[in-house]
Amino acid sequence: MEFQEEKIASRRDSLPYPEALSANADAIRELAEAVQGTLGPKGLDTMLVDERGGVVVTNDGVTILKRMEIQHPAARMVAGIARAQQEEVGDGTTTATLLAAALVDEGLKQVNRGVPAAKVIAGIRRGIRYALEQMQDMAQPIWDLEDEWLQRIAFTASREQEDITELVIEAAMLVGRKKLLDKDFRLSDAVVAHPRAESEVFAGLFIPRREMNLKSPEPAPEIRVLPVAGDLRPERVDEGSLSTDAGFAKQEKLKEEFEQLIVKLIDLDVGLIAVEGEVDPQADERLTEAGIRVAHQVNRQDLDRLAEYTGARLLRPTSFNRSREELASLTGRCEQVEDSGRLGWFRVTGGHGKPFATILVSAATEEVVEERERIAKDAAAAVQAAVRGGFLPGGGAVELALARGVEAFGDTVQGMEVYGVSAVAAALHRPMAQMVSNAGFNPLEKVEEVKALQWRQSSSSLGLDCDRGVVSDMVDMGVVDPLPVKYHALQAAGEVSTAILRIHTVVKMRRAEAERLR
Repeated sequence: MEFQEEKIASRRDSLPYPEALSANADAIRELAEAVQGTLGPKGLDTMLVDERGGVVVTNDGVTILKRMEIQHPAARMVAGIARAQQEEVGDGTTTATLLAAALVDEGLKQVNRGVPAAKVIAGIRRGIRYALEQMQDMAQPIWDLEDEWLQRIAFTASREQEDITELVIEAAMLVGRKKLLDKDFRLSDAVVAHPRAESEVFAGLFIPRREMNLKSPEPAPEIRVLPVAGDLRPERVDEGSLSTDAGFAKQEKLKEEFEQLIVKLIDLDVGLIAVEGEVDPQADERLTEAGIRVAHQVNRQDLDRLAEYTGARLLRPTSFNRSREELASLTGRCEQVEDSGRLGWFRVTGGHGKPFATILVSAATEEVVEERERIAKDAAAAVQAAVRGGFLPGGGAVELALARGVEAFGDTVQGMEVYGVSAVAAALHRPMAQMVSNAGFNPLEKVEEVKALQWRQSSSSLGLDCDRGVVSDMVDMGVVDPLPVKYHALQAAGEVSTAILRIHTVVKMRRAEAERLR
């Protein structure tokens, strides 16, 4: 999908509206086509191939969008909202992409009919705002982690893999509802994967590290933990200064201060030091002899989690000039540290800080374990989203019901903004239509059949059974989705589609300016 800069340059230096809008819509349509086949229970996988022959097979929308080559700037904007969807709620990226593409398509149709773009944009915003309000009113809350709907949501999000469903639900139980409601906590971050590990859930952390000394500390009822940001090495003066007496003396002083620091750490009786960067070899050797485990090159995010789990403060070596008592008060506590050498991780359990759970997922090969890790993260994100916001009927049923509501709302809108509201109603048909198509049925026929029955029965939960091709109640079938996933997908799609519809002209940037922005 390449942005045809050469073609633009050969005709003119810019594309005017609506030619620019048409070109943007075409690019976004191509982007949506790359992920639409993965949607729904009958969605298939996509194979991503790099120039060296590397292969990734997945049906995860955000993975496809992250790894595929996207050159067109408007398509990049839509891919960006899909990534934002993943970061915000961890699922629903394909739905967000399809809704954005449908909104741009429907908006383009109205502009081509002669409706002013400003009126279309205003109408889309009104329609999206109304749909989001109605969506919130439809949601059913989840008050108990033992609610059977939570199990069903995990099962659906885990692509109906029972082992992953059980692992995610167990982890949710371990951390508790209060932790799941914490806006800074993401259960999906608790997922780690390795092809040579046994799948399990435990209360604690599994932290990757580059290197760890092999000598085990003496058993103790409680282990002090010290997470260190940056390197654990003596400061060095620049090479030019070393040739002078003053520079050499300064370097020797820095070494002496570092040695005193190591003595202070040993006196603290710390059992584990986890370092973000490099560790001085001599210091590592002395700490090992003192029975202290030292983990090298630990990811900063993992260090933050270790500090929170053990109740420690993340410190820099420059902070070690505090008194022994002050440093001791800033260390964390845990009950056990186990190094799993062949996996390249260490396990920390019995932390005295905030609760954490780890979901360890295994598989037969590197390729398969990567996909299972993505699936487990999706399931964990879906469970947390449902606890935070409740759930709605899935299978595209709620979007179709919202489309009916938006159509009725459009009858109350005066002026040309009604055409933008109509664009929202039409776009909301897209998720179910795509799922029906992926299941091998005629979307025009089946969507209208569902729509008619929804209206006749005043139901927002009727959808299509993709196995039998008959209209069924999605809630009765156990097909439900978390409200935050649906809400954020529609909200993000509305934002990016109106931003694209506002683009009046596409102008080729000067090469020097373009290179500066890259």
